[in-house]
Amino acid sequence: MRLLLEIAITHVLGRGRQTLVSIAGVTLGVGFAIAMAALMQGSQEDFVETLIDAMPHVQITDDRREPPVQPAERVFAAVEWHGLRPRDDVRGILNPTAALAALEGWVPGAISAGLNIQGVARYGGTERGVSVVGVNPGDEVKVSSIADDMTWGRLDDLEGTAFSAVIGERLAERLSIEPGDSLQLSVGSGVVRQLKVVGLFRTGVVATDEARVYVRLRTAQVLAGRFNAINDIRIRLADPGMAPMVASRAEAMLGYKAVSWQEANESLLEAFQIRNIIMYTVVAAILVVAGFGVFNIVSIITHEKARDIAILKSLGFQNRDIRLIFVSEGALMGGVGGLIGSFLGYGLTVLLGSVKFEVAQATEISRLPVTYDPLHYFIAVSLALAAASTAGYLPARKAAKGNPIDVIRGAA
Repeated sequence: MRLLLEIAITHVLGRGRQTLVSIAGVTLGVGFAIAMAALMQGSQEDFVETLIDAMPHVQITDDRREPPVQPAERVFAAVEWHGLRPRDDVRGILNPTAALAALEGWVPGAISAGLNIQGVARYGGTERGVSVVGVNPGDEVKVSSIADDMTWGRLDDLEGTAFSAVIGERLAERLSIEPGDSLQLSVGSGVVRQLKVVGLFRTGVVATDEARVYVRLRTAQVLAGRFNAINDIRIRLADPGMAPMVASRAEAMLGYKAVSWQEANESLLEAFQIRNIIMYTVVAAILVVAGFGVFNIVSIITHEKARDIAILKSLGFQNRDIRLIFVSEGALMGGVGGLIGSFLGYGLTVLLGSVKFEVAQATEISRLPVTYDPLHYFIAVSLALAAASTAGYLPARKAAKGNPIDVIRGAA
């Protein structure tokens, strides 16, 4: 085995320039493959992390997955119903105190109850449709990133004034309102109230910053005319991966629809999986192309060393020994290229991670999200070795089949 390896090294070093070109091809392929994988996975992880931070891990609403049974259906055995009169508004999570107590007994995380209603905010001659979110500030900061998103004031300031509001910066710009001013808020129940703006926030999500208004839970209940009512329970877990299990158990316990962050973004996560398949396919294609350089140099060596191969076979070397020599040559070039390419990939990843860019209308400098995953290096180097070894095997297989007597006669 040692003799075969020495022969392979001698062949490779004998064509130094072509060998360097082949190694450079593998190096560039591995380096750019690692950098591309680091950038794509980094952007995915950054997006998912932002998504997890921006929304509750589990959200329970007053909806149900299956439509409730009509009251008349319990009394009359009719096939169809027509002209049924709606009951009084009973929307909401019934007996919220008991529901929250039941969840707090086993949920491994923080819980916040809220009441979401729609309304219209007015200031001066401008009005905007808004989503009013009634919360207990002390609980809300534990399940959302609103405390970090505040640009003026604090969410806890809602406790200081009976009728106060925290609104998005974009909504404040649309209404031309300043902190400390009072806006007029009207809701579907017909209630109109003046709310003092005690804080501003900026999440970076345009739809949220332009249309969300935070108020105290009690204030939202007064506006909606639904005292002691909630229609939203948000849960933040210590382990976001437990969200599907917690959602399933909570839904079975309460009967209301509970959605995990994975279910809420199912189509997006599926798109990430498809993107990963495309990414690794492109990486494999890059390294296969780099393998053609190895194939060319090994093919040239086998052609030039045909007489040497014949002499080796006449001395008793088996066909598998000949194949092993040239496969080793391909593996040597692939291994060296993969090793150097790993350092190149790391350097490119560091370079990409240091690139600064400023998002339009944002106040802070951001960087390209990258990740340093050893799996990327392992996959890239393994594919490079596989491609280079295969590239060395193909011409070696042909060379090993040759008749040494015919080769030596032809050479003579």
